[in-house]
Amino acid sequence: MNTSAITIETLVQAPIEKVWTSWTDPLHIVKWCHASPDWHAPHATNDLRTGGSFTTRMEAKDGSMGFDFGGVYDDVKVLEHVAYTIGDGRKVDIRFTPENNATRVTETFDPENMNPIEMQRAGWQSILDNFKTYTESNL
Repeated sequence: MNTSAITIETLVQAPIEKVWTSWTDPLHIVKWCHASPDWHAPHATNDLRTGGSFTTRMEAKDGSMGFDFGGVYDDVKVLEHVAYTIGDGRKVDIRFTPENNATRVTETFDPENMNPIEMQRAGWQSILDNFKTYTESNL
C-alpha cells in the first residue's frame, strides 16, 4: 500500500461467517456491489484463493455505461483477510474482525489518479454501506 492509501470501514451486525459468505459468494456479490441505486452488478465471478482472480460487472441500470472491476488475489486468509491487486496495479487490503456478535470490515485501497480522493472514498464507502445493509437484512 502506498502512503496515500484510503481506508473505509463499517460494522456489520452479523457473525463473521455470514459476513465472509456475503462478501465472497458471487450469488451475494451481485446483490450489493454497486455505489448507487441507479447501478447494479449483473454478473460476478470469484476464484477465492491466493493467485485466483475475480470480476464483477458494474453497469448503469439504464444501460448508458458499465465496466468490469476485477483483480488477482495476493493473499486470502478465510474469515480474516483478503488482499488483491486490481487490473491497473493498485492494491486493496480488506480485514474482517469479529467484535462481539458483529464484524468490522476495514478496507484500504490505493487511489487512482483520475478522480478526487473524497469522491473515491465516498464511492467505495457507498458500496461498503450497501454491503452492510444487504448482509444485515439477509440474516
